[in-house]
Amino acid sequence: MPDYIYLLENRLSVDQQNALRHLREAARDAGTILFLAGDAVRDLTSGHAVRELEVAVHGNALKLKKTIEKLGASVWGEDEASRTLYLCFPGTVRVDLVSTYRVEYPKPGKPLYHPDTIQEYLRCRDFTVNAMAISLNEGSFGLLMDPMNGAADIESRTLRLVSNYGFLEEPSLLIRATRYMARLGWEMDPRTRTRCDNARQEGVIEYLSAKARSRELEQIGHEEEGLKVLQALEAEGWMEVLFPAWTPAKADEEKLAALHELAVELLLQGVHADMSAAQMRLLTAKLAPKELAALKKLMLRPGFVEEWNSLDALAAGFAKVLLAKENIIPSASFKLFTSYDPEAILWLGFTSKDVAVKERFNLFLKVWPEVRQRIPHALLQEMRITDELPAYRQIVESVFLELLDGKLATPEEARAFLEPHSPPAPPPQVTVKRPRAKRGSEAKLKERSFDDEESEDSLEEEDLDDIGGDDDDLDLVLHLPKVDLEAELIGEPEIVLAEDEDDDEDVEPKPAPSPVPGPAPVKRAPKLSAEPKPAPPSPRPAAAQVKAEKMAVAPIAPKPEKMERPAKAPKPKVEPKADTKPAAAPPKKPSFTAAKPSVSAANPKSRPAPAVQARKKAPQAKPVPRKVAAKAPAKSPVKSPVKSPGKSAAKFTSRPQSKTPAKASASKPGPAKKKPLPARSPKPSKPVKPSKPAVKKPVPKKTKMR
Repeated sequence: MPDYIYLLENRLSVDQQNALRHLREAARDAGTILFLAGDAVRDLTSGHAVRELEVAVHGNALKLKKTIEKLGASVWGEDEASRTLYLCFPGTVRVDLVSTYRVEYPKPGKPLYHPDTIQEYLRCRDFTVNAMAISLNEGSFGLLMDPMNGAADIESRTLRLVSNYGFLEEPSLLIRATRYMARLGWEMDPRTRTRCDNARQEGVIEYLSAKARSRELEQIGHEEEGLKVLQALEAEGWMEVLFPAWTPAKADEEKLAALHELAVELLLQGVHADMSAAQMRLLTAKLAPKELAALKKLMLRPGFVEEWNSLDALAAGFAKVLLAKENIIPSASFKLFTSYDPEAILWLGFTSKDVAVKERFNLFLKVWPEVRQRIPHALLQEMRITDELPAYRQIVESVFLELLDGKLATPEEARAFLEPHSPPAPPPQVTVKRPRAKRGSEAKLKERSFDDEESEDSLEEEDLDDIGGDDDDLDLVLHLPKVDLEAELIGEPEIVLAEDEDDDEDVEPKPAPSPVPGPAPVKRAPKLSAEPKPAPPSPRPAAAQVKAEKMAVAPIAPKPEKMERPAKAPKPKVEPKADTKPAAAPPKKPSFTAAKPSVSAANPKSRPAPAVQARKKAPQAKPVPRKVAAKAPAKSPVKSPVKSPGKSAAKFTSRPQSKTPAKASASKPGPAKKKPLPARSPKPSKPVKPSKPAVKKPVPKKTKMR
């Protein structure tokens, strides 16, 4: 659905908009409401040129006659029966000001009018495409009223009767339908066509009223292509009813074509001329004087006949003004062309044979339009003179007039002329931007926090793997933690040590049927002492040592339940697994490992006593130094002096003999030295692992049941 406010503001000419504004003022002063109706709404909706306006007023339109005359309009005629005024506003804007009514037909062609509302008025129209109205009132301006769904028929280009008895009640609708089809190119819908044929066969046209005849005769001259409509009416036989002497043969076709061409050229230059009077002169050019006089008497609007008769006088007056001395300047002549009576300009340009007049018309239509191409639009944009300014058109027009007079030949002159019209430059836009360094620092902080979270997650996963992966002490010895995670590992010493102690307690009481532990340390001891290249210390052992000292200084209260189990101290069962599972990590303290076999060999029965003593002293140093020493053997040269000799000796003596050869053999492979900080140590003992669950896993279950 189109926006009718936009159509009213853009599709109507300036003179038509001024006429509607005057009518709205008159209706507001009279305290009534009015609507734009009829052909104007149809042409606005369908996209055709609006040639005349029809305004419907609630109340008696004849009472607005004096008010409208004061506003500058001339009354071309009036009808008392329907209370209608035929007006002409400046610029030859024809307006039919009608009163809203309801009509009855006691006889064909004899209407009776009764005042009513706008809704009833629209329901009494001829065709649905004409039964539409647009509100011109405050608060509802631009509102469309379409009770008969005429917009759908406009979209389908169809003529449909409002009343099924339209052709019978008003025979002039037969002629009007033919005229609409010739003008618009539309067709009647099947039912309307059937009713039209039936009315013609019944001879309803004989009841045509004199008023309807006058309207249809005058309307031929108001058509854009009057000759085409005249030919269509002649073909249908309606001219025999209207005015038999007027036929297409009485028209001057060649001059009509020239008149249309001149009207289009003037329209391109902004001169909107109404061709009605000039066209009637050419459509009736070959009529006899008596026939022409009789035809003029049948016209509906006497004012239109007066304009028709005064065309020559209007043209002569314009010629006199055009050739005056004050209008010799091109800019003055151009202003005269765009401000004078358009009908006088059209008729003078069509009929004049004066050389000077023809030269002026040639300048106006051919030469001066080319000067518009020299308007410095780029300079206008540079000086911020855009179409957003209210006076933009006036500024461009003034530049064009200066160019017509030969001025503004250089850019400097044009700039000086436009300088007073140039608006001030807008203030610079202030944009507050955050410095990049700040954004970068925040991004780095976010990245660091994210990395810390990832490191904590990976650390927890490593701790879980180390604690419950192989479920024995050898697996803890083989895994080498990362140096940067050492501080995080210190925070959870109690859990790891508790599990280690539980494993020791679960495994130690059972004697191992594996080979004798004595020869194993004797064989491994020379290999441990023979290793000349200890792993290079990482750059961060000092901090770990300090933390280990702090943990050693601040003892944690021991758990009495775990300390009261002296019988589970020996752990001989791990020895066969240590022999079969070589580790990739080198041993930390060869002196302590060498001391272990001597104690066990000298007095193998005295193992439970050192185990009890080690468990009593273990809570003081807590698992931090022991776990670091077990998992990071590369740091042994740095961390060994930090630990107290008594506590470390007690810890190592509490371990069974079987672990000493396991640690000694773990230092054997070379790849562990090349990679001091691997995420996980290589596990060459994978083929031996199947023996692990058979020996060790049932043991912790039994102890837990106890």
